[in-house]
Amino acid sequence: MAQGFRTDSLGRVGGGERRARGLRGIPPVYALLPLRVFLGITFLYAGIDKLTTSGFFASSGAGSVGDMMRGVHDSAAIPALVDLALKSPAGFGYAIAFGELAVGIGTLLGVLGRVAAAGGALISLSLWLTVSWQSTPYYYGNDLAYLMAWLPLVLVGAPVFSLDALWARRRRAL
Repeated sequence: MAQGFRTDSLGRVGGGERRARGLRGIPPVYALLPLRVFLGITFLYAGIDKLTTSGFFASSGAGSVGDMMRGVHDSAAIPALVDLALKSPAGFGYAIAFGELAVGIGTLLGVLGRVAAAGGALISLSLWLTVSWQSTPYYYGNDLAYLMAWLPLVLVGAPVFSLDALWARRRRAL
């Protein structure tokens, strides 16, 4: 019994007569919802931004993924990842852009929430080990912070306001 109502491991309300008022009355399952919305919108925007930025997918030129990768090659934690991206800068750029779109949509709608979060963590990890690795001090690079932000969603998924939750309820009802 916690504050007059019983909860399961995700904090869903499971009965009880009294419920605390205000913020204390919100079940813990809703705690990661703002993070899910922020990350979903951010990754959706990042994917759209890459797809609509003129010259991003070029092998060279101002603002191109090719120039960006060549610029970080010597300072990357794993230069082999940069070499792989440089084999096909446009392909790498499209993979990141469409990956960010898929992660953003999956996270916002709660479709395969854990898989979407793992995809976001993987994208953030790869960008941290390549593009933002040289940031000094390390906390100036945002990709590490994004990686850490994805991890709770990898663990929990999208248990509320999601298609995953809707599907789970339907399975339990059968």
